[in-house]
Amino acid sequence: MTLGRAVAVVGGFTMLSRLLGFARDIAIAAALGAGPIADAFFIAFKLPNFFRRLFAEGAFASAFVPLFSGELASKGKDEAVAFAREAQAALLAVLLPFAALMIAAMPLVVAALAPGFAASPSTVAAAVDFGRIAFPYLVLISLVSLYSGVLNGLNLFGHAAAVQMLLSVVLLICLFALTPVLPNAGYALAIGVTLGGIVQWGWVLRACRRAGVAMSPQRPAFGPRVRRMLAVVLPAALGAGAFQLNQMLDMVWSSWMPQGAISVLYYADRIHQLPLGVVGIAIGTALLPMLSRQVREGNAEAAMANQNRAIEVGLLFSLPALAVLLPLAWPIIATLFERGAFGPAESVRAAQALQAFALGLPAFVLVKALAVGFFAREDTRTPLNVALVAIAANIVLNIAFLTGTSLEHVGVALASSLSGWVNALALGFLLWRRGYWIADARLLKRAPAMLLAAAAMGVALWYAVGHAMPWFATGGVMRWIALAILCGGGAAIYGLAGTLLRFVRPSELRALTRRTPGTRAERDPTTSLD
Repeated sequence: MTLGRAVAVVGGFTMLSRLLGFARDIAIAAALGAGPIADAFFIAFKLPNFFRRLFAEGAFASAFVPLFSGELASKGKDEAVAFAREAQAALLAVLLPFAALMIAAMPLVVAALAPGFAASPSTVAAAVDFGRIAFPYLVLISLVSLYSGVLNGLNLFGHAAAVQMLLSVVLLICLFALTPVLPNAGYALAIGVTLGGIVQWGWVLRACRRAGVAMSPQRPAFGPRVRRMLAVVLPAALGAGAFQLNQMLDMVWSSWMPQGAISVLYYADRIHQLPLGVVGIAIGTALLPMLSRQVREGNAEAAMANQNRAIEVGLLFSLPALAVLLPLAWPIIATLFERGAFGPAESVRAAQALQAFALGLPAFVLVKALAVGFFAREDTRTPLNVALVAIAANIVLNIAFLTGTSLEHVGVALASSLSGWVNALALGFLLWRRGYWIADARLLKRAPAMLLAAAAMGVALWYAVGHAMPWFATGGVMRWIALAILCGGGAAIYGLAGTLLRFVRPSELRALTRRTPGTRAERDPTTSLD
């Protein structure tokens, strides 16, 4: 499977997942708004996801996938699967006692994460209850990430990408079915988080079995392969842990702000995560196993080419996303979320945060593409060191914004964006300095053209949104029509500019939808999603 095809598969399913996620968030905003119950639920929801990125998608995946791909390339499928089962046993040996400890200590955890809630005992109590109900999701989603790494290593990207959609479906069902019989919607959503994890785990377990991979449990045995993995995991875990600590500090600072700050930052981040998830995560997911195999096989030319194409794809979509989110932040937030308990004041606060997040969007996407260049070479220390520098910058900026300005929650988002640029620029410089990445002629030609086209689209949208404000003022379906026209018009401008500047070519886009002859997807009729 080519990189473009793999990114298209992962990105397509991620797009569907994000759209379902928007439906979920629209329902949550209408039910909870940006009040104390919403803040309590989002703390509970973020807790397992913080550690998920530490134990699963962050440190563990960056170490496991290259080693699994290496075992697959050098020793065959049976040995690679045996290694996956060893990794599963080691992962559970850590996760199960950790989850039990966190559930027991949840009052202390909430007090540490949201000290500003101390003045509202009811909010603290709700956050503790929601956290205890939702935290088992960590164990389940970590297994999902491990199984997804196995499937991605086998070039079966579709099943692992599709699993993202299931959590939103389960949360929506629980929100509507359980809220009437529970004290509030927060309890229904917390139950839905754990139930969603069970459904996601069952999905990828079935996909592994269909691919001939039996992920049967076994006792932990820290043999040579697991010890090697742990040696790679440790620096990545420190980096992921430091990054998650920084995210938790954002929550701590937000808890001291006016009520609802945590919630409006969550809603803004959800919009910001759409292009980041569809493009950035898709690139990282598709590139890591491919680059790992090419590095292991000594195919430096192919690895360099794929690194350049990953950066090119990231810029192709992240630059216009930035140009859209800056002028359309308020129309997007108001159209999606302003109903029920989520009012005009919340729309303005969330839109301000979204604009600040958008400034770092290209950087966040590039970090996903650039970090893989180190992970594929089993170098997790360099991204750790770079992450620590970026985190220090984030902390300093947060303190400066929150103590020296009146930015409040916008300062939290702006500090995150600026530190993202520190991370991306440092990773790119170190890849270049070590000879892992040299921008080729195609990238050097197309990147400035993409920037020019995105700037043209952004200027046009700034002008158009002023004329569309009467439509948004009427509310209802007119907001959706106006937003669709603005987004469609912006896409048309960018596409036309891309065609004229010759960085958007229909033949290349059509190639993403074609299978590469001889790929596993064609040989194995059971992999219809791939």
